[in-house]
Amino acid sequence: MRRTLLAAALIVLAAAPAASARDRYDVQTLARVPPPGQPALALVAPDRTIYEGTFTNASGSANGPSKVFAYSPTGQLLRTYTISGQDPNADNGVQVAAYDADGDLYLLDQHPARVLKLDPRTGAQTTFATFKDVPPCNPVGNECSATVSDNPPEPDYAAWGPDGSLYVTDYTQGLIWKVRPTGGQAHVWFTDPRLDGAQFGPAGIQLMPDHSTLMFSTSAGPATDPSSATTGELYKLPIRPNGNPGTLTKVWESGPAEAPDGIALAKSGNVYVCLVGPNVNAIAVVGPDGREIARIRHDSGDPPFDEPASVWFDNDRLIVANDAYFSGDASHFAIFDVFAAEQGEPIFVPSGTAPGKTKWAMKVRPRHVRAGRRVTIRATVLADGLPFARARVKLGHTVRRSDKNGVARFHVRLRKGRHAMRLLLLSGRRTFAKAYIRAR
Repeated sequence: MRRTLLAAALIVLAAAPAASARDRYDVQTLARVPPPGQPALALVAPDRTIYEGTFTNASGSANGPSKVFAYSPTGQLLRTYTISGQDPNADNGVQVAAYDADGDLYLLDQHPARVLKLDPRTGAQTTFATFKDVPPCNPVGNECSATVSDNPPEPDYAAWGPDGSLYVTDYTQGLIWKVRPTGGQAHVWFTDPRLDGAQFGPAGIQLMPDHSTLMFSTSAGPATDPSSATTGELYKLPIRPNGNPGTLTKVWESGPAEAPDGIALAKSGNVYVCLVGPNVNAIAVVGPDGREIARIRHDSGDPPFDEPASVWFDNDRLIVANDAYFSGDASHFAIFDVFAAEQGEPIFVPSGTAPGKTKWAMKVRPRHVRAGRRVTIRATVLADGLPFARARVKLGHTVRRSDKNGVARFHVRLRKGRHAMRLLLLSGRRTFAKAYIRAR
C-alpha cells in the first residue's frame, strides 16, 4: 500500500509544472559595458544577439568615436564595432535602434545627425539617412518644430512603419521624423506643442500590433503648460491610410520629473516604460487600460539601476541598458536581464526593408471580367512570397490599401478594354508590380 501511495505521489509531482527559478521582475546583471560606456539602448536581434551602442555623456566633452558591442544571450562579448565618420571634437553617441529583414542594423548617430547602416557580418558602414536642424514654428507648418526653443537634432529611437518607412523620434526638437524606405533626407512627419519638453521630448517608439498605430513616450512637456511641463507621457498616434499622422491620444502620464524613456510592448498589452528622472531609476509597467500596475526597482544591486534607459524583450525577459548618464559612474555601465514572466510583442520588420532586394508581386483575381457589370477584384500583394499589409494598389483613379492578408479589394464596373492595376507600395508614383485586367 505504501509503495502504491509513493508511486502515486511521484506521478503527481512529475506532472506538476516546474516552479520558476526566478521571481517576476527579478533583476540580474547580464554584462558590463566597456568604454566609452553610457549605454542607452540595448537591441535584441532575431538571433538573440544583443547589440549595445555607446552614447553621449552629461559633461558634453569629446569622447572619441562611438562603439557598438555585440553580446551573446548569456552576456558574453562577441564583437566590437568602432563607428567611423563622427566629429572627433564632439560628444558622440549612437543608438542601435532597428534591424531590417537582411539582418543589417540601423544606428541613430548624433554628430553628424544621421542614420548609419551597419552590416554586423562585415562591419561595413554606410549613411542611410540624414537629419537637419529645423526652426521653431507657431502655428505649425512644414519642416519645423512646434517648440519654444530652437534646439539641434537628436535622433533617439526608431520604429519601422507598415510601408517600410522608418519613424524616428527627435528628443530635442520635439518631433517625429519619417525616413523613406530608400533612405535620404528625413522629413518632419509629426510635431505638436505637447511634444515640446524643452530639451526632453519624444523618446521610445514602437509600432503597435495593428501595424497602423505608433506608441511613443515623451520625457516631459508641454513646456508652455506649467501644470504638466515636467511630466512625461505615453501617446498613441495612428498612421492614416494616406500616410499622414492621425489624432494624438494620451495613454498614460508619469509623475513629475520621472522622465519616461525607452518602451517595450508585451503580448498582454502591458507597456514597460523606463524612467530615468533624477532619483527615480525604475521601470513602470502600464496596463492596457493606461493604469500603472507595477514598478520595477533595483536600488541595492551591484550595480543598481542608474538611469535604466531602454527596455527590449528577449522571450520572457527584458534586456535593459543602464545609462548612468548623470552619475557617469563607469561601474554602472551595464546591461540587465529582468524576468518579465511574459512574452513581448514581436518587433515589426517589413519584408525587404533593404532597398532593391525585395521581390514584389501582385496576384489579381479575376483577370477577365464582363464589361459594365459590377465585380469585386482582389489584388494580393506579396513581398518575397509573403503577404504585405498596407500597400497602395491603384486601379484607374482608385487607390486601396492591402489588409493584413495582403489583399486589396476593388468593387468596380469596367469599360471594355484592358485596365492596368499597379502596386505603388509607397506614397510616391513608382510602380513595384503591375497586372492587367481585361473587360469584354
